[in-house]
Order: sequence, then C-alpha cells, then structure tokens
Amino acid sequence: MTQLQPTMATPATTGRRPHLPALDGLRGVAILGVLLFHTGHLPGGFLGVDLFFALSGHLITDLLLREIETTGAVSLVAFWGRRVRRLVPALATMLAGVTMLVWAVGPPDMVRTTLADGPWVQLNLVNWHLLAESAGYWDRFGPSRVFEHLWSIAVEEQFYLVWPVLLLIIARCGRRVDLWVAATTAAVSVVSLVLMVTLVSPADPTRVYTGTDTRAFSLLLGAMVATRPMRALLARVAGRRAGVMSGALAIGMGTAWSLADGVNSAWLFTGGLFVHSLAAALLVGLCARESRTTVASVLAWGPLRRLGLVSYGLYLWHWPVFVLLSAQRGWARTAAACAVSIGLAVLSKYLVEDPIRFRARWARGRSGVLAFAAVMAGLAVLWSVLPAPAPAAIDISRLG
Repeated sequence: MTQLQPTMATPATTGRRPHLPALDGLRGVAILGVLLFHTGHLPGGFLGVDLFFALSGHLITDLLLREIETTGAVSLVAFWGRRVRRLVPALATMLAGVTMLVWAVGPPDMVRTTLADGPWVQLNLVNWHLLAESAGYWDRFGPSRVFEHLWSIAVEEQFYLVWPVLLLIIARCGRRVDLWVAATTAAVSVVSLVLMVTLVSPADPTRVYTGTDTRAFSLLLGAMVATRPMRALLARVAGRRAGVMSGALAIGMGTAWSLADGVNSAWLFTGGLFVHSLAAALLVGLCARESRTTVASVLAWGPLRRLGLVSYGLYLWHWPVFVLLSAQRGWARTAAACAVSIGLAVLSKYLVEDPIRFRARWARGRSGVLAFAAVMAGLAVLWSVLPAPAPAAIDISRLG
C-alpha cells in the first residue's frame, strides 16, 4: 500500500523534490477508504489500494528518474537499502507483536493461519500464498486471518525489487530514458490489463485482483505519469484547466468508490480497475504539478494530511485490530478500532519508523545489513518455535 509515503533521495543522488502536502492528503483519502471498506461502511473503499499503488509507482519512478538524470545510473544497493529502512522496521514490529498477541489470546483457527501466513508475509509472497490456498478475497475477511490485508504490501515489494533493475537496464541501453520508460510502462500496463480480462473468473475475481501480474498496471500507470513525456503531455492537455481536470477526476473516482461492490461489479475486472488506476495516476500527476487547485488545497487540509503521514503504519495495524476488536459490529466498535489503530500507527511512526529511517546510523552500511539479517532470522525463529494448536478432531463414528 508505498510505498505509502514519498521517498526522497539524498542530495548526493538527486535533487530533492519539494514536499507536496496534497500527496499526503491523497494517502489520507486512500487509507480512509480502506478503513471504511474493512468495517463494512463503504463497499468500494478497497479502491483506495489502487490509489496507493498509483502514488507508489509515481513517487518511486520520479525518484529513480531523477537519480538517472543526475548520475546516469541507479544504485540498486542504495535504493533497496532505503526501502528496507522505510518498510521493514514497522512491518517486523507489527508481525511480531500481532503474532504474539494472537498466539496468547486468539482462537485456534486464527493462531494456525497466523503462523502459516507469517513466513509468506516475511518473504513478500503472501498474495501468491493466499491464492494457492484458494482464499477468496471478497469473503475471506473474517476472524481467521490477521495478515491477509498484506497482499498489497507484497505486490508493492515485488515491484520495488524488479522495477529499479529494469530502469537500470534502460538507462544503460540508451539516452532517451524517459521516453523508453514511458513506452515500457504503457506497453506492460496494457499486457497486464489483457491478462486481467483473460484470467478473470466471474464467480471469484480474487486471482486477478491480488495477482502481481494482473495488478501491475495500477503501479505502472503511476510510473508512466512520472516520466517527462507524460508530464509534458499532461501540462499541455490540462493547461489552465488543471483545477477543472483535477475536480473531474476526483468526482469520477468518488463515484466509482460509491458504486463498486467487489465481486458484484464485473465491470471492475474488464477495464474498470484500469480506468480507475489511470484516473488516480493522472490526479497524482496534477497534484504534483499544480498545488494551487481547489482539489489540491482540499487534500492539503491538516487532518487529512496528518492521516496520510501515518498511512503506512495505519495500513499495517488496522486489520489485526479490526479483527480482534470486531470492528464491523456497529459504528461504536468501528470508532474504537479506528482510534486504537491510529494510536498504534502514530507510535509506529515516531518510535520505530522515523528514528530508524532518518537518525539511526547503525541502520546503514554493513551494520544495517547485519541488523536486517538479524530481524529476518528472528522472525523465522518466531514462526518455528511457537506451537500451533492441533486441528480440531472430527468424530467420524457419527457420520452416516
């Protein structure tokens, strides 16, 4: 789900882009939609994930293209190091804390699925793990799984692993890097759309909704809008009408959020998600280009922007909290679960994420690699040493 925060390069690699409050607000809108969806109050709120994807693709590609423009290449080690410092501390903290809590107080079925899903979350492959288990997205959000929302984190992590390598290859093969990146993102996005339309099952579209191949366009369309040719085209098309265009895109996306209803909205998987992702990517591009429009000003509203600033931690923590507190049982429980989730997200940001990301010197270089290895080893030990409850016995003597 950027991942969910913009990643600024160090001055040594690229020019620092001015901070854009409207993009924080977009993250706030996205996480708010997800919260309302997971509590049953906005059936189309799951489209907030697509907004996250578009933001991630745009911000990461902008960062990498700035680095290529400055240095002529991409430092994969530096890029992945920044991603690890940004994402892993909060994720590892949540995984360990939730696992221990579920093991201590959760019902047996929840404990079993938590211990089974955890290693796949750690490997950034939980979306494929859930698909292999035929876990239907639209009916699986019950009390048995606390890590299933992390499928989107896995998709983004897989993107972060492959995309900078592809950009490095493009940078080494030619001079017109932006043009080649724009063409590549457009072509692969179309292929991804074709795969979605071809592979979708009307009875259960989970395979195309959570599969990396069929969701790649949501990230790549955001990446496409970050390229220089697309920025120039957007500037020519929008011109002085950037505010009107931003408003139209926001209204269109809001309409989609109000009408979409998962498995009952077949149009989503025959082009609707693609159109929504393109609209989200264009809105991100317009907000990044022009901060004085009405839409950008609304998105920069303080509470919405502050919600966006903790959106990564909030996404990580909200679903386990919702499951354990039964957040779908009325607005009172929803409010309480949201308050607890926001509190945990704030603690995550200021006690875990920001200190390690910005101030911990030990998190860089060789010591950082050792710390990362230690965290991965610790999680692996956690999954293996906690005993899983035995499956419930079935009395076959009563059958028939």
